[in-house]
Amino acid sequence: MTNRTITRTMSVAEAIRTRRTVRHYRPEPVSPQLLDTLLDLAVEAPTSWNLQDRSIVVVSDEVGRAGLARATGGQPQPTEAPVVLVFVAEPQAWREDRSDVHRQARENGAWSEEFVEMFSAASQEFQEGLERRGLLREYAVKDAVIAASFVMLAATAMGLATSPMNGWDEEEVKKVIGIDGREDLAIALLVSVGHPAGTPRLHPGRRPRRRVVFEGTYGADAG
Repeated sequence: MTNRTITRTMSVAEAIRTRRTVRHYRPEPVSPQLLDTLLDLAVEAPTSWNLQDRSIVVVSDEVGRAGLARATGGQPQPTEAPVVLVFVAEPQAWREDRSDVHRQARENGAWSEEFVEMFSAASQEFQEGLERRGLLREYAVKDAVIAASFVMLAATAMGLATSPMNGWDEEEVKKVIGIDGREDLAIALLVSVGHPAGTPRLHPGRRPRRRVVFEGTYGADAG
C-alpha cells in the first residue's frame, strides 16, 4: 500500500466542523483508491509508546456486513454502507516482538540505538504497571479510538460519510471478523464508511465552551 494524496481540498478545521454522523448510505461502493488512502491515514494515528496496539478489519462483503448488522441490534449502517471498519484493540501487543517498529524508527532517523534500548525498557515497565492495575485493555481501546477519529476526519475531507458505532455485542462482532474466543483482543469501535443517502442533517449544536472547558481544575471558569 502506498501513500496517496487526497484530491479534495479541505482543512482539518473544516473537516471537524462539517463531519456529521450518517446512518443511511447510497449503495455505490467506495473506490479502492479512496479506501486505500483512508487506511493509510488511519495507521498514522498516534499510539501509546508507539506500540501500534490496534488493528482495523475492513468488512465489505454482504455476509460480513449482515453479521455486523445483527451484532449491532439491526442498525442500518452495516447493511447500507459498503464498508464497515472494525477497530480491534490489542491489549497484549506489548508482549510481542516489536523489533520491526524499532528498526523502522532507526532507519527513519527518529530513534537512536541508545534511545531504543531506553524506550523499550521504560515501555515494558509501564505496561507491567498497567497490567497490575488492570488497565491494559483501556489503553489499547484508547489507541484504537484515536485511529477511528483519524478515519472519520479523513473520510469527511474526501467527501465520504461515516458513523461511529458503539452499540454492539462484542462476541458477535468477534465472530464476524474471525476472532471469536480471543480474550486477548477487544472490539473498540465500528465505523461505517460510504456515500451519504441524501443531505446530512444539520448540526444539532454543542454546549457553549464555557460549559465544558475549564481552567486548571474541573468546574473552574475558563473565561
